[in-house]
Amino acid sequence: MSQSKKTIDFGFTEVPLDEKVKRVKGVFDSVAGNYDIMNDVMSMGIHRLWKRHTIELSGVRPGNKVLDLAGGTGDLTKAFAKRVGPQGQVVLADINESMVRVGRDRMINEGLVGNIDYTITNAEALAFPDNSFDLATIAFGLRNVTNKDKALEELYRVLKPGGQLMILEFSKVTSPAFAKLYDFYSFNILPKMGKVIANDEASYQYLAESIRMHPDQETLKQMMLDAGFDKAEYLNMNQGIVALHRGWKY
Repeated sequence: MSQSKKTIDFGFTEVPLDEKVKRVKGVFDSVAGNYDIMNDVMSMGIHRLWKRHTIELSGVRPGNKVLDLAGGTGDLTKAFAKRVGPQGQVVLADINESMVRVGRDRMINEGLVGNIDYTITNAEALAFPDNSFDLATIAFGLRNVTNKDKALEELYRVLKPGGQLMILEFSKVTSPAFAKLYDFYSFNILPKMGKVIANDEASYQYLAESIRMHPDQETLKQMMLDAGFDKAEYLNMNQGIVALHRGWKY
């Protein structure tokens, strides 16, 4: 982020700080209705395996309280709600009302009521007290946050002592040869798929660009430690297309 110009990246474009939130909102307002279909098409269904592995490593138990930040259409919320049971609670939180509405409707349609709450909140100023959650997750959402350092500090704040943060996010591909193929797919195929399936080429162009602008694995790990986490580590999946970062508050 440029402190002197007060601008920040929106994909490959520099925009004023106060514009990024509005532009990201526009992207997700546009894609909300087709978000699940596009996830399946973009990743050839592999996103479900990434999320499943995240859930398995979470260690969530009955009675736990979980924050699913940038929870969108609720893939993680659904799984966690089943695991925490009636004595637990899952909060699906997102800055985008359209995404929360889609997620809420999906949970209701699948009969998941009673232990799920829905909140519209900014990751940089979470609407929860200190030490509220046993686990916090943010899947494919951190790269869209304007001030990632502030968001990480907020996630640390709302975790209980002994709590864990899990960040599932696109990251830096580890193989140079594969990176070339991945770039071709991201910038030549993905936007066209967005145009055909969602009639929205521009939003998927932004999503591809936002992945490249996101901090790499080691940088994000250090950002987590700088935000206060006592321990941080990451696991690469599919040659670093995605990385699962984990941080603990002791």
